[in-house]
Amino acid sequence: MTIDDTQLPELTKRQEEILSLIVRSYTQSPEPISSKYLAENFNLGVSSATVRNEMAVLEDLGYITAPHTSAGRIPTEIGYRYFVKRLLDASDLSAAEQSRITEKFQGKALATDQWMRTTATTLARASRIAALVTAPIAETHRFKHLELIAIQGRLILMVLVLHGGSVNQQMLTLAEAVPQARLSEVANQINILCLGLNANEVRMKGVSMGMLEREIADLAADLMDKADNNQTILIYRDGLSEIINSFDNTEGAQQAVRVFEERAFLNTILAEILSPLVNRVQVIIAGEGRWEELKHLSMVLSRYGIPGQMSGAVGVLGPTRIDYGRAISTVRYISNLMSNMMLNLYEGDEQPAEDSGETPEDTSPVKPS
Repeated sequence: MTIDDTQLPELTKRQEEILSLIVRSYTQSPEPISSKYLAENFNLGVSSATVRNEMAVLEDLGYITAPHTSAGRIPTEIGYRYFVKRLLDASDLSAAEQSRITEKFQGKALATDQWMRTTATTLARASRIAALVTAPIAETHRFKHLELIAIQGRLILMVLVLHGGSVNQQMLTLAEAVPQARLSEVANQINILCLGLNANEVRMKGVSMGMLEREIADLAADLMDKADNNQTILIYRDGLSEIINSFDNTEGAQQAVRVFEERAFLNTILAEILSPLVNRVQVIIAGEGRWEELKHLSMVLSRYGIPGQMSGAVGVLGPTRIDYGRAISTVRYISNLMSNMMLNLYEGDEQPAEDSGETPEDTSPVKPS
């Protein structure tokens, strides 16, 4: 788990215990926490006056603040950061909760619209705050299979299949007519030499090929570059309406709506925040001093997928007083679950088809319409 590594003033064990109790109490019931409440409800072994003095130190350091003239205090952004970074115990979901989550995905085809919607709903329900999920996209498209089909005269159809199932078609006009047998030979050679390569690697491999093979390889690489540059990130959301009233002010609710509804804004946040590492949970509290637009929100995010191949994002968001332990545990579990499911699918996709007398669907000749 990562969080902004701002240098935080050190606290004594007692101060850490009091700060932890204030954060935990406030996230459970959003009412200012008093020294009397802490002394009477928790076995701190000290008087209310001592607790009050320690709270004064915490307030001077900026970890808690008084929202108004009441005797109680609430955590600040820095207080939440210290709690998450240094005081939050590992809080894993129970076996029963894990089983309930896993069951939701049974029978769902991976990387489909239904799978994404199920993930968003399950994440929102399990974390008890709003959730967002992005569909997986190829980090860099890799070559899988090529077909060349003679249409008429010098006109041919090139069908390029990339890992992950993306299919790209393009009509080509060659310098001279080429028979289908020769086109099939060219396609087979390219398929053997370029399997699993990215666009630049396909171009480099084409240098050692014959003239026609090189021309086709370059065109295939161009299509792969285009696929890399034109990917659309699909975002699925759930649970926003349930948390709108949990914000202390309308500005916080408006910020949550903006994150959910403005795709370009969310894409920018994800691109800057998410670690390239898969299944690494990241916590963003009040924009971490970088995003004024997030100052009333906390986000818990993780990238899922297959490292270096395909990935998406899962995350939850809400007011800064969310239950961080539950949010982190839920995001971590679902991220790992989705990554493992994708990895199993990908490994199965890479296995050679059994000899059933039928040609695998993704390698059969594509007939022109």
